[in-house]
Amino acid sequence: MKHDPLLLDPAASEAEVSQPALPLPRVTREPAVGPAATGPADEEPIETARALVPADFGNGSNLADKALGWAYRLGVPGALLAAPLRKPARLRLLATVRSPLEGDSARGKAIRAGHFVVEGYKLPLAEADFSSSARLPMPQQKLLHGFTWLRDLAAAAPRETAAPIAEGIARRWLDAHGDPGKGPGWSVERAGQRLLAWLIHAPLVLSGEDAAMRPRMLRAIAQTARWLDRHVAKEPDRLGAATGWAAITAAGLLLPDGRPRRVYGEAGLHRALGEIAGPDGGVLSRSPLAQMQAIALLIDLEACYAAAGRAAPPMLRGLMEQMVPPLLALRHGDGGLGSWQGAGAVNAHALARLVGSSGIRARPARDARGWGYRVVQAGKAVLQFDAAPPPRPRDARFGCASTLAFEFSHGESRLIVNCGGAELAGGATPVRIEQGLRGTSAHSTLVLDEANSTAILLAGRIGKGVEAVDFRRHGDAPVRAGQPIRVEASHDGYVARHGLLHRRLLALSADGSELRGEDLLEPAGRRGKRGKLPFAIRFHLGRGVDAGLSSDRRGAGLALPDGSYWQMRLGGDLDDATLSLEESLWVDGDGRPHATQQLVIEGLASRGGGRFPWLLKRMG
Repeated sequence: MKHDPLLLDPAASEAEVSQPALPLPRVTREPAVGPAATGPADEEPIETARALVPADFGNGSNLADKALGWAYRLGVPGALLAAPLRKPARLRLLATVRSPLEGDSARGKAIRAGHFVVEGYKLPLAEADFSSSARLPMPQQKLLHGFTWLRDLAAAAPRETAAPIAEGIARRWLDAHGDPGKGPGWSVERAGQRLLAWLIHAPLVLSGEDAAMRPRMLRAIAQTARWLDRHVAKEPDRLGAATGWAAITAAGLLLPDGRPRRVYGEAGLHRALGEIAGPDGGVLSRSPLAQMQAIALLIDLEACYAAAGRAAPPMLRGLMEQMVPPLLALRHGDGGLGSWQGAGAVNAHALARLVGSSGIRARPARDARGWGYRVVQAGKAVLQFDAAPPPRPRDARFGCASTLAFEFSHGESRLIVNCGGAELAGGATPVRIEQGLRGTSAHSTLVLDEANSTAILLAGRIGKGVEAVDFRRHGDAPVRAGQPIRVEASHDGYVARHGLLHRRLLALSADGSELRGEDLLEPAGRRGKRGKLPFAIRFHLGRGVDAGLSSDRRGAGLALPDGSYWQMRLGGDLDDATLSLEESLWVDGDGRPHATQQLVIEGLASRGGGRFPWLLKRMG
């Protein structure tokens, strides 16, 4: 589209932007002490969040249960511990589970039509490779080996229709896995997902037309539970371990002579749940998708307890009550989630389905400090700011170098986003760009010398870079009527290589129609170095945002899908910088990539530091 040049007045806008958006106090790493010390601002050094500890939940185990779990862990058969004076009970399921968490009926209908939908990619059932030697991308591993598709199929058809389909797929998987323990299907997380799916959706895999499948499936259930008994304690991935322990607990609830296994599973689950999340309820991987997976796990396990006629441990409900509010805080105006730490932009329906199934009625967390996402709302605007280090390497699942990136939406339109979707790569999003989606350039922040602020490694891991972030928030509301809400933070990711701190200051107007920002590079030592380094400040635009550059290449007009019009202008020390419009992409919550655009401020920054202000403003 053509943009009216009168809306991009270089002279008027330049004067506005060239003024400092915020006062520039020197941010230190010393935390403020007490209310009197903070005044109008809240200043603190942010380090990677600690895990909860078992004491945060409390443990109601008695001595008899501890002794029983200890004996089972040592290898004493569960049947012998449960009933030492009789022969083991016949293998069967003791109850039918009804989980309140429903699947995606559209994906279930696709299975009925003959293909899986793997993060936006259609995979014909006939071409699905269930073998243990298949090298599958992560989304396919989760779907095929974790049997997560059972929930979707159950939501799309009655049992009589769905059971033959589920039985046929399960038979193919069992035929390909006669030797347990080999291949990606036998990680603790995949085995745990699979066992839970089989137990919760047992009517689909145990009541088909083939009479021989029922005993075969029951043997597979028992075999998987025994395998998890032996291997779950060795799993280093925190969420994977929690999934394994939850599956063991569910098997103890739903299989005969299961009390020793249940007690053993509950003890391990108690420890594991204390290790996946911080004190404010945010998972330590900082991934919204992992947060949703953990909540879904708790919902399903509560349903298993209800089916068995037992009260669930209070820790399940207590942790859910902690985990839902931080997740809700990451909603944009359209009801969907922001794109952080490998997640796609989860849509509003999927989020509402999960939260509704949890039964938790809670307000969004105002300030989930441990999770590291700071959210500012004003008028119809939502500003999400990554003001924390990336997760520790041992916690990262699809770790991203996104420190000091932000997303910004107004109403139902997303103006500034991150590319997102690294965890979904392997469906419609190609695997080859997974590492790129995790890099700093795939996020709306400053990139120095074309380097990531934190090293991006293979297999979702991260290396050295940002160690701590200094954060300051100037109030939860305007100090006076009409005053902006201001946040600022700095990170040390470029100090080791270039001796420069990156500091970002953002100010959102009280009505949400104006976002002022400044990116600063400051010498970390007493004396700055000589020379210059290339920098780029990237603003990835939301889907449907139509952008056009002004004639002086110091501004741009943004036409949003809702018909509103916004302007971005440069100012300050950006006389030698240029504003360009480049291609980008954005991955939606279903894993589909969409071609978008990005505004890029590029130039050379002095090693002695620099100040780069900009303004994003709604026109009219």
